[in-house]
Amino acid sequence: MTAFLDGFLRVSDLLAEVTGRIAAWMFFAVGLFVSYEVFMRYVLIRPTVWVDEVSRIFQIWGAFLAIAYVHRHRAHIFIDLAFRQPGSPARRVVDTFAEGVILFFCAVTVKYGWEVWWQSTRLGHTTDSYLAVPLVWVQSAIWVGFGLMALQSLASIIRIWRDGSPAPGPATGGEPAGQ
Repeated sequence: MTAFLDGFLRVSDLLAEVTGRIAAWMFFAVGLFVSYEVFMRYVLIRPTVWVDEVSRIFQIWGAFLAIAYVHRHRAHIFIDLAFRQPGSPARRVVDTFAEGVILFFCAVTVKYGWEVWWQSTRLGHTTDSYLAVPLVWVQSAIWVGFGLMALQSLASIIRIWRDGSPAPGPATGGEPAGQ
């Protein structure tokens, strides 16, 4: 069982790291696209038709791909007024409850995100723009991103009870990583 859990943790961490890096590059690309559009529009007076929509799609995908990475590194906002002692039984219960709420929310979002995505796939919905990008490319980001977040939340629950901390590595007794 330990080998299975270790393998699951490695895979979920790898997925979070890879998708986090992809998200970072997508945001970088958005910066390049917008810079290109500014140059084309205001210097050459030849605006493009694709930059706005492609940038939005990249931003949507970037945001949803980044959530598992952010969760893995405990880089969101934390407020802990009580249960400050890492690894204590009370802290483990509270952290498990929080991860359970996250996991539930992710499961609901994946379920309904999948249904919306599947309906758009079957009916061939597209964006209302010149490019008419199929909505499946936009809407799939929802269930993919929250599915990855659910995996990372499950990995955090495993770490809480195995290592005493939801973050990768040993419980340090300090602030969560990234703060």
